Amino acid sequence: AWYVPCLASLETLQELCRKENLTCKSIGITNRSLKSYEVEYLCDYKVEEGKGYYLVKWKGWPESSNTWEPRKHLNCSLLLQNFLRDRNEYLSRGREGKAMKVRNHVKTLKPAIADYIVKKAKQRIALQRWKEELNRKKNHKAMILVENTVDLEGPPLDFYYINEYKPAPGINVLNGITTGCECADCPAEKCCPKEAGFILAYNKHKKLKIQPGLPIYECNSYCRCGPDCPNRIVQKGTPYSLCIFRTNNGRGWGVKTLQKIKTNSFVMEYVGEVITSEEAERRGQLYDNQGNTYLFDLDYDSDEFTVDAARYGNVSHFVNHSCDPNLQVFNVFIDNLDLRLPRIALFSTRTIKAGEELTFDYQMKGLHILT
Repeated sequence: AWYVPCLASLETLQELCRKENLTCKSIGITNRSLKSYEVEYLCDYKVEEGKGYYLVKWKGWPESSNTWEPRKHLNCSLLLQNFLRDRNEYLSRGREGKAMKVRNHVKTLKPAIADYIVKKAKQRIALQRWKEELNRKKNHKAMILVENTVDLEGPPLDFYYINEYKPAPGINVLNGITTGCECADCPAEKCCPKEAGFILAYNKHKKLKIQPGLPIYECNSYCRCGPDCPNRIVQKGTPYSLCIFRTNNGRGWGVKTLQKIKTNSFVMEYVGEVITSEEAERRGQLYDNQGNTYLFDLDYDSDEFTVDAARYGNVSHFVNHSCDPNLQVFNVFIDNLDLRLPRIALFSTRTIKAGEELTFDYQMKGLHILT
């Protein structure tokens, strides 16, 4: 037997159950909860006979079940704050959002305001779900946050979070490692970088000490050293909590750090689908029509392979370009010594303050991103 994953959200399934008066324990609808009510968001506001009422969307119930409730029936202070903030945000954009009076002396919000409030509420829910999904899929301890205070854009519809390269059929990204160093305390004379003919990339503070263009050889899964080895940095994933946020100057999504990052620190990897250069050429022609692409040529030793982060990637997918970047690209080799398939790591070029946007130069060697 085989199964097709359900694309409907939990709330949609709950709405269907309640609409048909069905129970389903696996999605939380039991005889007891079949008639339970929890506020999902507030849709509108009116005043009747001097008394204020909010239009409530009930969680797990279809919109046809929305009801008008007085303030005293609502125990949802955060949702009330969101409602008022969204309303005030709309009103601040012009005079169109003023409350109006109808013939029966009922004060109500204009439909445009209520529509905006509902869209913001749905966006907030969608972004929260996306944040939870990203944090379920990530393989590092630091958190990923999502923020949009600029427009009504929700999560990207055709983007899938991955933690490491996703190879196309016939491409092996784990190849070439059969042994590791015997160091009890790295670095030693026979440690991985020296075996490859290079120096250790990190200093005693685990900060980068080599110049751009030189490769990084980290200890691998066959090495004798443990997880606290000073030559295991990139493989542990980003140590910083990051926020994917909507930029206010038309550049779409961006990424900012929520913690201070010191100079020469590892920040994140650039991951995506690993494809042949021929396939990259074909996709590039398609991407040109869309106005953007995320093709990174792995040309450290040759130009046989390319990383495409358009559909599959991690937080680096959302990092924007700058001619004065605070991130620099380095080639990294860990469990694969194939020079055609380095891992791509982004390190800080200077101290980056908490709240500052992360950027790198799209024009640096090997990277071709058109926007």
